[in-house]
Amino acid sequence: MSTDLKSYKFNHSMIRVKDPKESVKFYEFLGMKMINKIEQPEAKFDLYFMGYDSPQALSFGNHFTDREGLIELTHNYGTENDPNYKVATGNSDPGRGFGHTCISVDNLQAACQRLEDAGYKFQKKLSDGRMRHIAFVLDPDGYWVEIIGLNPLEKTEGITTTDVGTYRMNHTMIRVKDIEKTLKFYQEIMGMTLMRTSENPANKFNLYFLGYPGGKGVPGEAADGGSVTADREGLLELTWNYGTEKDESFKYHNGNDEPQGFGHICVSVDDLDAACKRFEDLKVNWKKRLTDGRMKNVAFILDPDNYWIEVVQNESLKESSHGKL
Repeated sequence: MSTDLKSYKFNHSMIRVKDPKESVKFYEFLGMKMINKIEQPEAKFDLYFMGYDSPQALSFGNHFTDREGLIELTHNYGTENDPNYKVATGNSDPGRGFGHTCISVDNLQAACQRLEDAGYKFQKKLSDGRMRHIAFVLDPDGYWVEIIGLNPLEKTEGITTTDVGTYRMNHTMIRVKDIEKTLKFYQEIMGMTLMRTSENPANKFNLYFLGYPGGKGVPGEAADGGSVTADREGLLELTWNYGTEKDESFKYHNGNDEPQGFGHICVSVDDLDAACKRFEDLKVNWKKRLTDGRMKNVAFILDPDNYWIEVVQNESLKESSHGKL
C-alpha cells in the first residue's frame, strides 16, 4: 500500500451559502459550470460543485474529483427563507480567518466592467486604493472573490471584451497564525510545494502561495525575477500577519464554529486508504478518520490553525492506485 504525493490535487474549497439559486447564478456568471451536485435530503443539505469546464479549461471533462480549483457551495435547507440567516465571510471578527477565493481573467478591466454592469457589488474596484491590478467582487453572501489578470505583465486597459472560457479559479486564501509551522505542515504533511512568496514588510504581512507540482499551468517568471502563478488553478494562499505567532491567546476562526461560513479545503488523493495510513503514521490531528461515522469515503484533517482539510479519493486514479497494493 503506497501513495504518491505528486498525484494529489487541491480539489475544492467549501463555503456555506444562503440561497443556492443566487449563488449558482453568480458563479455561472463568472464562467463556471455545475460540475456535480450531491443531494442529501435526509440530512437536509445539498452540495453544488462549481468549476471551469470550457474546452480551454485546465480540467475540461474530468471527473469532479480529478480537478483543481472547484468551489463547493453547501446549502442547508431553509436558509434561503430565513431573514436572519447570514454567513460569516471570514473578513471581520468574530469570524475572521478565511479570506477569499480568487479567479484570474484574460482582460482585467473588461472582466470587472462586465461584473459591474451586471449589478454585482465590489469590496474593492480596480480604481480603489493603491493596488490597481486587483479587484474584489462580492458574491451573493458577501464572500470576497479576488480578480487578477491571467498575465499580470500584459497591458489590458482599453480592451472591452472578455472570454469567461479562459478564466481560472486560481487560489483560496486563509490567514494563519504561525507561518513556519503552517508551511511545514502543508509542505511535509500535505505534499504541497511553495510556488511564490510575496513579502510586505511595510504593511507587516507576507503571502505564501502553495500548490501541487502536478497541477497544470506552469509558473512563469515575473519582471522582478519572481514567479507568476496567475495561470494556475488550485493554489492555497497563506496570509501571515507579523507577530500573531507570539500571542498565545490569538487564534483565527476556522469557519465551522459559530458564526459559520467557510467550511474546508479538500485534497483528492490517488489511494485514500494509503494516504490516510500515511497521515496516521505522521500523527496528524484528525477531525474525522475514515472509520468514524457513517461516511467511510471521506476523512478530515486539522491544520495548525484548525482549518478542516477534507481528503477524498480521486476516482480517476482509483484503479491504478489499487494496482499498487
